[in-house]
Amino acid sequence: MGELSRGKEYLERKFPFPIRSIQIDGGSEFKKHLEQACRDRSIRLSMTPPRSPKLQCYVERSNRTHREAFYEVEDITIRLDEHNQQLERWNQTYNYVRPHQSLAQLTPNEYYRDWVKRHKAARCH
Repeated sequence: MGELSRGKEYLERKFPFPIRSIQIDGGSEFKKHLEQACRDRSIRLSMTPPRSPKLQCYVERSNRTHREAFYEVEDITIRLDEHNQQLERWNQTYNYVRPHQSLAQLTPNEYYRDWVKRHKAARCH
């Protein structure tokens, strides 16, 4: 099984909704492969213009949080499989345990569940 197939399966397990669009900064050495994978799956791929971090402010803030709360704190292993396991544990904490100030002190999972409830209720009326 190829890396892209494993990546697709990983994303489908991780996100509670279908992925319709991905935005990237266009700087990846894997861009060609990502473009093809998106075409194969009918996922829209868009790129931000060069030197435009304000268009990705949420991604930039997330990167900062991960750097400060994970990479600068944890003893990161050099083995990729072990590093991925460490990231899985961090992502579990980040999404299900750690309250976020920007989400009124809810975890992302709690915020998402509340959002789904509100939108289901709105459709019923």
